[in-house]
Amino acid sequence: MDPRIKELLSPATLNSINGLELIARVIVEGFMSGSNKSQSVGAGQEFSQYRSYQQGDDLRQLDWKMFARSERYYIKEADIETNITVKFMLDASQSMSYEEKGITKLQYAKVMMAALAYLARKQGDTFGLFTVNDQEIKSILPRFEQQQFIRFLTELVQVKGEGKWEKSKGIEQLFDHHGKEMIVFITDLYDDGEDIQHFISRLKTKRNEVIVFHLMGQHETHLDFEGSFTFEDLETGIKTKADTITEQKGYKSRVQDWLNQSRSWMLEKQINYHLVQMNESVDEVLRNFLTIRKRLVR
Repeated sequence: MDPRIKELLSPATLNSINGLELIARVIVEGFMSGSNKSQSVGAGQEFSQYRSYQQGDDLRQLDWKMFARSERYYIKEADIETNITVKFMLDASQSMSYEEKGITKLQYAKVMMAALAYLARKQGDTFGLFTVNDQEIKSILPRFEQQQFIRFLTELVQVKGEGKWEKSKGIEQLFDHHGKEMIVFITDLYDDGEDIQHFISRLKTKRNEVIVFHLMGQHETHLDFEGSFTFEDLETGIKTKADTITEQKGYKSRVQDWLNQSRSWMLEKQINYHLVQMNESVDEVLRNFLTIRKRLVR
């Protein structure tokens, strides 16, 4: 982790607009330096035209279907499209208050969203924010205005992890899609039943792209404690006693099965799934995500 970012990850900084903006700027400026200048979160590519292959062209751009029809080599060119709307959606239920090493899932998610929104602003994308739990749904509608980023951060700083995941009719407003959109959803996937899966499946349309960042703590993934502990469900208050040494193997297996099933389900739905461990530095998580994304849109 960049030492500057590590130093900034304190409650005082994370809970202030100026502090969150500073962290976002430090992270993104790291992306924009050197060979990473072309990092992009929202920009997509759409087909423009074919042209004849010339020596030195990237072979990955060859269109083999055109070759099969014409027996001639053609390059499939694409135009960069930068006017995508990016909708950031945040699971603000109580389980996101889970904490490891002094930072909660919600705070981790806020840093990720602030950095991605900062990058979206730099590249001229329209973006907005929606935070969801069963207490209320708050929204900053997507706009392309100078003050949008400050509105975004103001709302983000105020979000608290409360209640459970929302599954009532109030959530319908989040499925109001217009044109080409990218939806970035950060969650821990904890709910009652499969409500979040149903929600994610409804977000996906033929025209948009859905990216899910699944936050997990190292301890909750591996149950790497020693001894007998009482664990409490943050949303229901139900307490469970467990001998971690006895339960660890079976627990880890069940968690891994759940993660594998979640990944497979989303891939089948053509949803981009990224498992994020909270012991990973935010800047490295986003750097890897943007590097992979850059390869995919070439």
